[in-house]
Amino acid sequence: MHDTGTGSTGNTARPSRRTVLAATAGVTAALAAAGPAHAAAPDDSRLRALVSRMTLEEKVGQLFVMRVYGHSATAPDQADIDANLKEIGVRTAAELVAKYRVGGIIYFAWAHNTREPHQIADLSNGIQQASLELPRGLPVLISTDQEHGIVARVGEPATLFPGAMAVGAGGSRSDARTLGRIAGAELRAMGIRQDYSPVADVNVNPANPVIGVRSFGADPRAVSALVAAEVAGYQGSGVAATAKHFPGHGDTNVDSHTGFPTITHSRELWERLDAPPFRAAIAAGIDSIMTAHLMVPALDDSGDPATLSRPILTGILRERLGYDGVVVTDSLGMEGVRTKYGDARVPVLALKAGVDQLLNPPDLDLAWNAVLTAVREGELTEARLDESILRVLRLKSKLGLFRAPYVSHGGVDRTVGTRAHRVAADRIAERTTTLLVNEGRLLPLSRRRHRKVLVVGADPASPSGTTGPPTGVLAGALTELGFTATALPTGTAPSAATVARAVAAAREADAVVAATYNVTASSSQRTLVEQLVATGRPVVAVAIRNPYDVAQLPSAPACLATYSWTDVELRAAARVIAGRVKPRGELPVAVQRADDPEQVLYPIGYGLSY
Repeated sequence: MHDTGTGSTGNTARPSRRTVLAATAGVTAALAAAGPAHAAAPDDSRLRALVSRMTLEEKVGQLFVMRVYGHSATAPDQADIDANLKEIGVRTAAELVAKYRVGGIIYFAWAHNTREPHQIADLSNGIQQASLELPRGLPVLISTDQEHGIVARVGEPATLFPGAMAVGAGGSRSDARTLGRIAGAELRAMGIRQDYSPVADVNVNPANPVIGVRSFGADPRAVSALVAAEVAGYQGSGVAATAKHFPGHGDTNVDSHTGFPTITHSRELWERLDAPPFRAAIAAGIDSIMTAHLMVPALDDSGDPATLSRPILTGILRERLGYDGVVVTDSLGMEGVRTKYGDARVPVLALKAGVDQLLNPPDLDLAWNAVLTAVREGELTEARLDESILRVLRLKSKLGLFRAPYVSHGGVDRTVGTRAHRVAADRIAERTTTLLVNEGRLLPLSRRRHRKVLVVGADPASPSGTTGPPTGVLAGALTELGFTATALPTGTAPSAATVARAVAAAREADAVVAATYNVTASSSQRTLVEQLVATGRPVVAVAIRNPYDVAQLPSAPACLATYSWTDVELRAAARVIAGRVKPRGELPVAVQRADDPEQVLYPIGYGLSY
């Protein structure tokens, strides 16, 4: 039977903010010397005193960052209460904090944490209040994956930016810094103080199923510069950036969510290709680094994933690279870390390897008790826990959580999704759109000769809480620019009948825009484009995810790459198609020939303009 006696707040009156702050006045006063969010490291003696007063159970809890369902800390919907009871054994976020004393909570859209900005701020405040009202209560470090592009947990009306590979195509450190500054300010206004971004992986494998356009590109020097710039932007806004996934996830053909990848790079190649962005992040003062659930035999031949590897996390990251910030695991629910050991061993081994934060274990009670038992039985020392807790508390202090744990609706209104922020996102996106093919100077389209535009193609589920679908966004944007555009979704695998319907519609149009999504040699998307070209109508192919599509579309007279199908990137592509702005993006990855992958069709740095 579920026991809610450890601190259920569902049926009790919520204390006022003044009451909570008074109850924690001792902690706040003790840490006042920490100064503003961007100040130097606080006096460790004060933080060590906090650690010395914690029970062992509280120390174990500080190491965990956990998901929880619901839009409210104390009054979630019944379906979310049911999900929490099933997965965590508590009803609410407040009960989660009270029972396990978790040091962090991660927000997900699918967990219904991120409906809209005011609600997110209220949830954050509710979580902080639930934790601070406890004996020896500490502020909670709230985190999320807000990479932008195809991975973001907070959607509209927050400002959404182009993803990393698009930023890589723009090549501007200033744009990367601006992205981090604005995105960080908006997250902080909603009470989110740790962002699992930027991706520091160098994506050299076109078949990478999990990183791809989430990476800035394939050139380690360019990736390093953009990682450092984005880190400066985020952390300048008082949000902890997180470089991921150490020691590098850019050359895999296995998704660590569902399998256990192996990186076959030699030590020398790792130093030259994978390490530079992490070195750059450390030099930029990165607050946290996330581990990868993959094996790198050249760095550790034990067969363990990097998340559980002491040679990698302590030997290389801590000792060799000199990093003393917070190390957070990737989600412990992913298959890559669960393959070799059971869920009870993984958190213990991660701590022994050098991890500080244990992210999202599949079974929190099992993991929490496993760490507790490991300390009681001597496998882990309490001193080892104290090292990690001190790093976490240093970060919380740096971010101002002891001084100002709460946020306000006024702060949300002044910061989140403002017109200035949206304009900045649009301008950055315009500098990322990459023109790869433009035969006969087809682009820009003419509103006089090409007034009727048919938009066909793939409509993958819209990422990042944007409006979508892609064909609709493109058609709408082109119509606003003076064309008469119609959307006809054809999907990622159009049938012969769907292709025929699109071809018939194309004959009634003056031009066709075809949105493509991960085209392969056998893909019927390729057939669609070929048959559209055969109508004699001008065809513009827009690769809305991987730029490698262009190699599979030799018949298309014009090809653009947007690197994502989020609204901000599609609207920018429409402005390029219409000639309102010139294409300025350059490929941050090489595109190989479809018939001979050993040959480069378009090198890094390639991009046309008009």
